Amino acid sequence: MRIGIVVDSACDLPQDFIQQNDIVLLPITVRIGDAVLADHRDEEATLSFLHAHVAERGHEAETTPFTVNQIRDLFLSRLVIDYDHVYCMTITKTRSPIHENAMQASFAILNDYKPVRQAAGHNSPFALRVIDTQTLFAAQGVTAVEAVRMRAAGANVQHMRTKLEYLASNSHGYMIPRDLYYLRARARTKGDRSVGLLSVALGSALDIKPVLHGHAGKTEPVAKIKGFENAVEQMFKFAGNRVIAGLLTPTVCLSYGGELGEMRALPGYDRLRDICANNNVEVFESVMSLTGMVNVGKGAVVVGFAAEPHTFSVS
Repeated sequence: MRIGIVVDSACDLPQDFIQQNDIVLLPITVRIGDAVLADHRDEEATLSFLHAHVAERGHEAETTPFTVNQIRDLFLSRLVIDYDHVYCMTITKTRSPIHENAMQASFAILNDYKPVRQAAGHNSPFALRVIDTQTLFAAQGVTAVEAVRMRAAGANVQHMRTKLEYLASNSHGYMIPRDLYYLRARARTKGDRSVGLLSVALGSALDIKPVLHGHAGKTEPVAKIKGFENAVEQMFKFAGNRVIAGLLTPTVCLSYGGELGEMRALPGYDRLRDICANNNVEVFESVMSLTGMVNVGKGAVVVGFAAEPHTFSVS
């Protein structure tokens, strides 16, 4: 059986991994003033757009995910021919309409695919499963990586579905934003008043950074740590401790809102990489998607993994 894997462009994975494993992207278009870029996970294009537009006016950006009709057309023109079963894994539905768009499109796809497949010489049925990863950015990559591994190992579709949905329910993303004023400006642009001016001003004045946790469709602060580099080091240390305790899949995903060399120079990075290597956990590093950067700002750091329930702690 030919199994296809689809993600949206907010899913932070290395560009070469996406290409080598034929992962199909649902691009999200970003507009800042007159500048427009469809996010196809091209790291060079993302960094160029970042330096030219995001740092100054990114909080004003408009992001447009693939519509119901665009998703339907992509599947009927290509995916129902190339694959027999497709898993479409999206950013949490609480943060983007792309999951709902994919769900609505799936009804039309499953209703209309037969003549398309028959014309291509395929008489077998086609199946599609849309999975809400319940998280975002680097943490989205966990389910996609496991889908690639399971497909390569010849897992059957029911086993894959069960495992991927289980991982989605147990995927965790932790993020340290660099610029709280940007985060507040972006939140206000989107009509989210949860980031108060007083808390932002206080946090910036004292150089306090929140640790934000994305899990089960929710994004909320779980700690406040003084200093950006110190906060990142504590987050990396915590992730390393979770690796030692045992993950649900041998995967850690990292993403950064800028050049990866900057992330690799942050304190705690080398220790986390060493721990992962010693525990046979594969690390995937990528420049944060353009969609992610316009929402959380330049220089944010994210780590994602799948693990049993736990509480973030600073040691």
